[in-house]
Amino acid sequence: MIQPPLPQPQSDRTPITLDQYEAYTPDKLELIHGFYDYGYPEDFKGFYLAVLTNMGLRAAVSYVPMSKWLVAIQEVALQNPKLNDNLRDRLVRGIAELNEVFECLEK
Repeated sequence: MIQPPLPQPQSDRTPITLDQYEAYTPDKLELIHGFYDYGYPEDFKGFYLAVLTNMGLRAAVSYVPMSKWLVAIQEVALQNPKLNDNLRDRLVRGIAELNEVFECLEK
């Protein structure tokens, strides 16, 4: 069977196809040491993307403080091998400025 394309989360919630549901939704979710599990972590990529697609990114972001998203974005972005020192510095400054804005908004 050919694997359907991975779901592509958008800003607003969008449907997934039946083929995507069947391919990426585990038959049985288990809880192991406090984590959802049914195999190796990479097995969950399609499932996570399907959930985010159905939620929409705006809704997903609204459930967690912005500062936590920025920490995660910065950590992932800083691992990108394409970042030179100049881009790395700009990224860190930009994230710091966004954090200041979000701190003011959360007060």
